[in-house]
Amino acid sequence: MRISDESLALRAKLFRGLADASRLAILLALREGEKNVSTLVDETGLTQSTVSGHLACLKDCGLVVSRQEWRHVYYRLSDERVEGLLRAADEILAITAEHVARCVNYCADDVKEPVKGGN
Repeated sequence: MRISDESLALRAKLFRGLADASRLAILLALREGEKNVSTLVDETGLTQSTVSGHLACLKDCGLVVSRQEWRHVYYRLSDERVEGLLRAADEILAITAEHVARCVNYCADDVKEPVKGGN
């Protein structure tokens, strides 16, 4: 059975969203439970504007939900399956980390590989 182009594009879009180091840091921090922006800033080391922007993206994509309590907004993973996806990634990395670390085809946006033969 051939997978439709639309289905592949949607899956690729999900994984591109998860590939951003800042969004991933936020999702990993939310694994522990509900948090506000200030707590996420402290735990991720990201700026407030960066956290807020990425939370808006994650919320638009349905990966996180929020609730307002008085003046504070609290965020959490939208579904236990998001945690399951993060856990599955951890399990896959437990057996493939060395290969992933050596992979030259895909690099994290914020990690620059050394230039071969460069100074």
